[in-house]
Amino acid sequence: MDNKAWKEQVLCEPKNGYDRMPEGERAAMNAYCEGYKAFLDAGKTERECVTEGIRQAEAQGFKPYVRGMALKAGDKVYKNNRGKMLLLAVIGSEGLDKGVQITAAHIDSPRLDLKPTPLYEDSELAYLKTHYYGGIRKYQWVTIPLELHGVVALKDGSVVTVALGEGDEPKLVVNDLLPHLGGEQSKKPLSDGITGEQLNLLVGSEPLAGEEGDRVKLQVMKLLYEKYGFTEGDFISAELEAVPAVKATDIGLDRSLIGAYGHDDRVCGYAAMKAMFDLEGAPARTAVCILADKEEIGSVGVSGMQTAAFDTFIEDLCDSQGVPLRVCLENAFCLSADVTAAFDPNFADVYEKRNSARVNYGVGLCKYTGSRGKGGASDAAAELVAYARRIFDDNGAIWQMAELGKVDAGGGGTVAAYMANRNIDTLDAGVPVLAMHAPFEVVSKLDCYMTYKAMKAVYENGIVR
Repeated sequence: MDNKAWKEQVLCEPKNGYDRMPEGERAAMNAYCEGYKAFLDAGKTERECVTEGIRQAEAQGFKPYVRGMALKAGDKVYKNNRGKMLLLAVIGSEGLDKGVQITAAHIDSPRLDLKPTPLYEDSELAYLKTHYYGGIRKYQWVTIPLELHGVVALKDGSVVTVALGEGDEPKLVVNDLLPHLGGEQSKKPLSDGITGEQLNLLVGSEPLAGEEGDRVKLQVMKLLYEKYGFTEGDFISAELEAVPAVKATDIGLDRSLIGAYGHDDRVCGYAAMKAMFDLEGAPARTAVCILADKEEIGSVGVSGMQTAAFDTFIEDLCDSQGVPLRVCLENAFCLSADVTAAFDPNFADVYEKRNSARVNYGVGLCKYTGSRGKGGASDAAAELVAYARRIFDDNGAIWQMAELGKVDAGGGGTVAAYMANRNIDTLDAGVPVLAMHAPFEVVSKLDCYMTYKAMKAVYENGIVR
């Protein structure tokens, strides 16, 4: 062979996905991304994502799973875990003793939660106090329009759904200090410029006429009661989240990118769910999709990926076939579907360019995540990476290998460790994101679509053992 032939034979030279994707796929990619944008707009909280996910699942013929129900190949079922976690399954033609093909994503995103006693008045301005959720950069959450979404549970057992600030409704905001008086603030480290206790939502300034003392607070509470029917005491049993008041939108003159709140990790959650909806007939192995809560704070609680709710769901399916749960799990495969960091040339010093995910190079495979010395990673086996390479290549899913950044620069985790702890072979994969955890993140349409194709390949191609 000549040198050119040797180069092609033995070297790996990644190419931009647009140079590899068949031209005929562009229409399918754009249609997929329009559906994804609509999902983002409908699901700004984990509860709303579950509600929208169930709506779409039922439209595709999925039925609520009832323990003990008879199941056959091709049946489609779902389990709603407390309105915050959604599990879906399409029963395969092979027995569950052969394992299941799992995609596991999360649908919670960084945000500002209201404190249990949030409403107060100071200097005739009304505010709501917040407790930030997840790894945010606090300075990014000031001076942007915010909405309030969530539920208020009343003592009579009823639950009030709140969606305040949508469309032409008034928005909320966290104020910042003007630069004319911000000299001392500007001397602080970026992480200290805004403190957690300064993330207070401005909600009103008009006093209620004819009253004395906290008249603005009373006016605000009066408006909330008239609209939603709850009192100040009901904040104690509420889950209300302040999220950016922005719709998903195309970014760039070429419309090649999507800007939105919540790409981490709804971009992978939607891909996993949509790929399951698009399965034709019964897959060989049972396909399972998990959309979990609480990943941003450690995957804890009854709706996080460490919950027994997942094990219970799979065990119930196994009981219907007389298969021990442990047998199913030890033969299972899980794609831990979470985003990765996209290389940003504006901040190149924290990336190791040779091993960073790049925009438009496809779904990013991460053999390990964790921080610094791989702390907290599950570190997938080489055989699993080879398996993923094979099925993605065979099914036209463009992919790339990725790390989160330089070894000593920091790091992050996913649900992979919690799946691997269950004796499930697990590999991380997800969409590369610019400005991850910001109130407005950016992803590539091509990477979104290739992640969907990768999820579908997982469902359709079980590991041959």
